[in-house]
Amino acid sequence: MHYLASAAPTTVAAASAAAWRVGRRRLVVECAVSGTNDGEPAPQRSMRAACDLGEMSSKTFLLVSKRKLIALCAFSVCLHSSRYFSALALGDPSVKIEDVTPKIFPSGPLFPTENHIAELFEINTYSVVNIFDSTLRPQLNVTGVVEIPEGNGSGVVWDDSGHIVTNYHVVGSALSKNPKPGDIVARVTILAAEGIQKSFEGKLVGADRAKDLAVLKVEAPKDLLKPINVGQSSALRVGQQCLAIGNPFGFDHTLTVGVISGLNRDIFSQAGVTIGGGIQTDAAINPGNSGGPLLDSKGHMIGINTAIFTQTGTSAGVGFAIPSSTVLKITPQLIQFGKVRRAGLNVEFAPDLIAYQLNVRNGALILKVTGGSAAAKAGLTPTGRGFAGNIILGDIIVAVDGKPIKGKSDLLRVLDDYNVGDQVTLTVQRGAETLELALPLEEESI
Repeated sequence: MHYLASAAPTTVAAASAAAWRVGRRRLVVECAVSGTNDGEPAPQRSMRAACDLGEMSSKTFLLVSKRKLIALCAFSVCLHSSRYFSALALGDPSVKIEDVTPKIFPSGPLFPTENHIAELFEINTYSVVNIFDSTLRPQLNVTGVVEIPEGNGSGVVWDDSGHIVTNYHVVGSALSKNPKPGDIVARVTILAAEGIQKSFEGKLVGADRAKDLAVLKVEAPKDLLKPINVGQSSALRVGQQCLAIGNPFGFDHTLTVGVISGLNRDIFSQAGVTIGGGIQTDAAINPGNSGGPLLDSKGHMIGINTAIFTQTGTSAGVGFAIPSSTVLKITPQLIQFGKVRRAGLNVEFAPDLIAYQLNVRNGALILKVTGGSAAAKAGLTPTGRGFAGNIILGDIIVAVDGKPIKGKSDLLRVLDDYNVGDQVTLTVQRGAETLELALPLEEESI
């Protein structure tokens, strides 16, 4: 196109010169013919008329030639353009398919590490289920996309009796209606052979809000139930590889891989409680992963994915899981009793902030002691007021079996490692005196 446009003025100039030469020859001929009239010279007016006629003919011819040339150029441009765009639309018949097809390389076997991760995913997907809160329904928005509520999550097959472990908050909407054991609170979808999904009613067995755990039961055939292999979270090390399997956004099973980023983290769960001893990982945990397993490189479950730290609602590389040591302690109790029999002192402690305001910088300050409890029999003293209304601090527990206690939350975390009936020795600060008191732990009732 650019070449045609630049060549057009040259062509017009050449045509103009040719037309001028033709007009000039015509003028000469006409003058010669006009100059011989029976041997007499032609009148001056006739010669001028002939010259005028020659000039007129030359101008007319030049104008006609220019118009024809412009039309010819336009036709050439159109013809060239039509051929160009036809080539774009119809392709180039001279090109062969094999000439423009790149070489295809065979995929070949996976690297050993890739193959290992792929095998772990394929095996453990049969132990990971999808859980949908029965009180919620998917919402279809104007674009035709199904919006998945927070009640959609994951769970793990605990045993071949049909017990399913998940997060409390995954079925939190149904649990807020205070269902009884045996009531249907969710739909549980299990992956069967050949990728077939089978759905069952999930009946409530028990739930523990304090640890954000719940147990459901499904009436599914034993050959469909593939219990998860549970590992030891106490042996974890920061930097080791981990894998998270779940059902984010309502899709089929998905896998994310990362490392253990931290241990003994406080987890601020969606159930509104703080859980100690949490596992931090950079494996992406998104909505729908909650309740799914966090696996080590051997395929053993080392935690239950439960929360993420985010400012956008999506994974920011900071995810948390409830350690398997906590799951192993809570789940059997929920199956046996429908609740957790939590070991404690039946003593009310001051929140850490209030204790700090009362100038207690170290230890758990006792506010109240339940009458008739083992703590009361051991002689633990609560906080009270003097005759003048001044506050008299009660006993401050600074250690349990030699384990230092910094505050109330620290004491509760330490007591999580004990069972009802275990004997413990408390180190108590009473004024300027330090005491050692031995007493059995009771089932927590306050």
